Amino acid sequence: MFEGPFSHSIIKRALNKNLLEIKLIDLRSFGIGKHKTVDDKPYGGGAGMILRVDVLKKAIDETRDKTLNKSEEKVILMDASGKTFNQKNAERLSKLKHLIIICGHYEGVDARVRNFIDEEISVGDFILTGGEIPAILVTDAVARYAENVLKKGVIEAESFSGDDNSHLEYPQYTRPDVFEKLSVPKILREGNHGKIAEWKKEASKKRTEKLRPDLL
Repeated sequence: MFEGPFSHSIIKRALNKNLLEIKLIDLRSFGIGKHKTVDDKPYGGGAGMILRVDVLKKAIDETRDKTLNKSEEKVILMDASGKTFNQKNAERLSKLKHLIIICGHYEGVDARVRNFIDEEISVGDFILTGGEIPAILVTDAVARYAENVLKKGVIEAESFSGDDNSHLEYPQYTRPDVFEKLSVPKILREGNHGKIAEWKKEASKKRTEKLRPDLL
């Protein structure tokens, strides 16, 4: 499930150049008994299975980097009850030397796990079958901030980034100049970089007002 997304495009190139490292930890490596059990039925009844606190705690302890201090490493749990992930969080987490992501699964995790993590993160107000896809999403967003993964200035010009981090990115165009009577804005084709910069700033503002007024 993880190997596909991490074996393509920007992430693949970053891994090949040793700009970052991603390790996939199989929770069953820390499972209980002959069958390597990682979950159990919930106390009090209810649907689904709950990931065990003892298994998760052992996995966390084994995965931590003992050479780092607390400010250099964080353990996060992907969970619908966490704070919604955004670009600022991606940038903040990218400053860490080591990030451990726990993928919730089944019906959830034993609540006591929250005593051994630093924070919970959600990717939105909806439920998925597990935390694997959200973890891939967070990894991708954070990895883009690693040094030399992207060309200088790329992230600063994107939506939710740079000085106008509450704005969406301005509309972009390429050839053909006209397609089915739809034209590229004339100002973008005239080469006046000062006017183009002004246009981009205003277009970004208008696009945000139209599509995401909640950001302003």
